Amino acid sequence: MTAPKQKDYYGTLGIKKNASEEEIRKAFRKLARKYHPDVNPNDKKAEEKFKELSEANDVLSDPKKRKIYDQLGFYSDNIDPAAAEAYARGGGFGGGGGQGRQQGMPFDFGGFDFSDAGGQGKGFRDIFSSIFGGAGGRGTAVEDEPETGSDLEYQVNIGFWDAIRGTVMRLDISRQATCSNCNGQGSVGAVGTCPECGGSGQITQNSGRMKFNTACPRCHGTGKARNLCPVCHGATVVARTEPLEVRIKAGTRDGQRIRLAGKGNAGTHGAPAGDLFIIIRAGEHPVFQRDADDIFVTVPVSAMEAALGAKIEVPTVDGRSQLRVPPGTQSGQKLRLREKGVPSARRPGHRGDQYVELQVIVPKPVDERVRELLRELERLAPEDPRKDLFERAKA
Repeated sequence: MTAPKQKDYYGTLGIKKNASEEEIRKAFRKLARKYHPDVNPNDKKAEEKFKELSEANDVLSDPKKRKIYDQLGFYSDNIDPAAAEAYARGGGFGGGGGQGRQQGMPFDFGGFDFSDAGGQGKGFRDIFSSIFGGAGGRGTAVEDEPETGSDLEYQVNIGFWDAIRGTVMRLDISRQATCSNCNGQGSVGAVGTCPECGGSGQITQNSGRMKFNTACPRCHGTGKARNLCPVCHGATVVARTEPLEVRIKAGTRDGQRIRLAGKGNAGTHGAPAGDLFIIIRAGEHPVFQRDADDIFVTVPVSAMEAALGAKIEVPTVDGRSQLRVPPGTQSGQKLRLREKGVPSARRPGHRGDQYVELQVIVPKPVDERVRELLRELERLAPEDPRKDLFERAKA
């Protein structure tokens, strides 16, 4: 009797040998939905493919089974993990008159009849039992596990004033919602007995004279038959676009993330939904520049206002406000208006400041009379603005 044929479970699921448990689970779910017999009625190729996928998932999703498979190149529920470990360390099971490895398999039982109840066959049956751990085991039932829904992100653009004053936005959100036809169960109608395994949850596969019990590929080892929901096809969720109102607080900042709990993709089999994150992109303004909760604005002043001082009106996000320009103000000087900035969305009751940068506008001599006055001013108040420039340049 020859050893069981090697199967490439990783290739069957289309994953790498170092794939994580999460990657294995996702790969199987994706392919299983495509090839499930209920989705492909009377399609023998799809049915066989689904059996291969179920067998590969049954082994690779179980860390103990996967370890044995990686060590030996095949798996059976009857294999003793300790014997597989010993083989991996020692290079073989040894003894018994076997022919050694064939076709990359770890051992060969060719020439021996294990059905013989006595004699030499009985001795090798004892050896076989010590290697594979005796009686056959049942496949592990794999029920569909609840999976929390994934989070969603939506980026929305709002105007400068909507970000400062707040608003309510109405959005159409595309998400995975719980299937209303099956209430998120993935199946409809009464649960019966699986016709593939007769309710046992396992099937027997033959390789030569060896028999292996594996989880039933149709029911995943549960022994139960389900009628897939015709709407979601067993996925438990369906794609849906739903209207949603989002309240934007006054003072919301550019790039701020608003979390709406439970508004992401629906979970499967009763698991909670993910969250929805709204990312705000606030527009700009031709006069005001915003930095967090502070506002910056550049305001022109005349040379006389800057020199003599003055009270001027400046624009703020609330309208006009009075600002005192001190005498001798230089161009580029910044003055602060306390609490004239943006109401804070993160700290209720707090507000930013407004910073006013003064830009001194030099008068143009439009006629000879103005030139004379400017010359007279220069004689009365001579000033060299470059007085210290060259001294500082030598430093």
